[in-house]
Amino acid sequence: MKHRIFLISLVFLLCGSFAHAQQKPLPQPPIIGAKSYVLIDGNTGATLASLKPDERLAPASLTKLMTAYAVFHALADNQIALGDQVTVSEKAWRTQGSRMFIEVGTQVSVEELILGMIVQSGNDASVALAEHVAGTETVFAQLMNQYAAQLGMSGSSFRNSSGMPDQDHYTTARDMATLARAIINEFPQYYRWYSVKEYEYNGIKQPNRNSLLWRDESVDGMKTGRTDEAGYCLVSSAQRDDMRVISVVLGTSSAKSRIDGSQALLNYGFRFFETRLLYRAGETVATARIWKAEKELTPLGLPEDLYVTIPRGSFDDVESILNMPATLLAPVAAGQPLAELQVSLNGDELLNTPLRALEENPDGSLWQRTRDEVKLWFE
Repeated sequence: MKHRIFLISLVFLLCGSFAHAQQKPLPQPPIIGAKSYVLIDGNTGATLASLKPDERLAPASLTKLMTAYAVFHALADNQIALGDQVTVSEKAWRTQGSRMFIEVGTQVSVEELILGMIVQSGNDASVALAEHVAGTETVFAQLMNQYAAQLGMSGSSFRNSSGMPDQDHYTTARDMATLARAIINEFPQYYRWYSVKEYEYNGIKQPNRNSLLWRDESVDGMKTGRTDEAGYCLVSSAQRDDMRVISVVLGTSSAKSRIDGSQALLNYGFRFFETRLLYRAGETVATARIWKAEKELTPLGLPEDLYVTIPRGSFDDVESILNMPATLLAPVAAGQPLAELQVSLNGDELLNTPLRALEENPDGSLWQRTRDEVKLWFE
């Protein structure tokens, strides 16, 4: 990887050559029978392949990913607990479609309902959870839309917790990928439920409809969906070594088609892309000269590990460019952004992120401030 620093108009080459290596071959993604799809890197969120990723389509039971996300937030905020006993309402019991087969008036734990929703795709479990969290499913749908807005899911609208058809109930492949990534990264303690292959409740054992869990051992989630309007849909996620890939396939014609298409996309992502660590959290990426400060130099770094997703074998062509003002003055607070890091591949920007002070640097003594004031006259 190459590194360059820009100080206003001053260019300083740290190492590497400006000569670009020949572009590595990268084939087009596979053709699959879907109305829409997207393939992203689960770590960086980079899009690896897509077809009409922002087309609004019916999500069917993929809706339950947002239901789960809202329930996971309620658990994390201690608004509910896994051991809570939920009394099944008549509305939940009467909900049509795929079911967990809970009985009206009985009590079922939140954890059982979550498993019934995730593994068995129970619409009845989804409604029971929605009512437990928000009182009614209508209010819960408002919560779903508020979380969608927070995640930037601008192409989605939810009207119920299960995915039952409604003209104002829709999503996009890109939004579903964003949601899947949020669940995996924010709630790893609950994401494990998406790899459960079968679940039994009330004497009825049902398998997980995501058959990729049996076909590909690297697949550890997530959710299927199907209605006449939506067709056959699947959000899937897999991890091989240190790389995670998320695929969203919407509107295929059969269960086999959604599985085969998802498998092809996952394999494409792992075969032709890689995710590399550029800098670790807290690592000194550069140092900044701070004038009139207690210390002349302040280390700059990142609050989180920084990864980049690139075509496999092209890491040597990645450039890291630092844009920093020529004059920085004390005081400096820890975490204060002082520079900008741009990462590009063969001239195409991959990411842009601020570099922050890793420690505070207060005003210097009277002598230090006076000395630097004089020096700045000659800069």
